[in-house]
Amino acid sequence: MALNIVLLGPPGAGKGTQAERLAARLNVPRISTGDLLREAVALGTPLGSLVRAVMARGGLVSDDLMIEVVRERLERPDAAAGFVLDGFPRTVTQAKALEALVAGRGPLTVIEIRVPEQELARRLGARLVCGACGVNAAPEAAGEARCLRCGGELVQRADDNAEVVRERLQVFARDTQPLVEYYRSRSRHREVNGAGTPDDVFADLAEAVAEAGR
Repeated sequence: MALNIVLLGPPGAGKGTQAERLAARLNVPRISTGDLLREAVALGTPLGSLVRAVMARGGLVSDDLMIEVVRERLERPDAAAGFVLDGFPRTVTQAKALEALVAGRGPLTVIEIRVPEQELARRLGARLVCGACGVNAAPEAAGEARCLRCGGELVQRADDNAEVVRERLQVFARDTQPLVEYYRSRSRHREVNGAGTPDDVFADLAEAVAEAGR
C-alpha cells in the first residue's frame, strides 16, 4: 500500500526538515512545492518572476497553479509508492484536489505539526537559506556561513524579515487554518508537538505515521 503523507504546519514549524527525514525513512520522495517554485524563480521564467513577487510579500501562490505543479510531480514514477508532501495543500480547495489526485493510490495520512506562535517568529527570524541552491540551512548548520550541501553563502530569506514574518503567520491563520479544521475530523489525521528538538519531533512524527496506519 502506498505511503501518502501530508505534513501540515505554519511557516517555521520544521516541515521541511522533518519531511526530508521521514521520506528517507520510508523510501519515498519528499515533494516540496516550495522547492519546486524556487526552482522556477532561479530559472527566471515568466512563471518564476510571478512566483518571486508573491513569495517576497509573504502571499500564497494561486490554487490552480499549485494543483498543476503537484499533479505533474505525482505523475512521476518515483511517487508511485507514495510521497511526503511539504507545503501542499494549503487551502481546502487544494485538499479536495489532492484527494482526487490520489484516488485509487491508497489512503492519505495527514500529520499536523503544532508550534506556539512566539517560537515560530523566533525561528523564522533566525532562519538562513543558501543563496546558491535555495535550500534552507539545516539545524546542524547553526553558526556556519556556507551551505553544507553545495558550499553557497547562507543568507536570510527575503520572506523571513520581521514584517514579512508577521504577514506570513497572518496569511496562515486566515487561509490555512480552515484546512486544518477540514482534516481534523479525518481518521488518519494526527498531531505532533513541533516545539521540541528535531530528533524528538521526528520520533513523535514517525510514531504518528505508524499509528495512523494500524
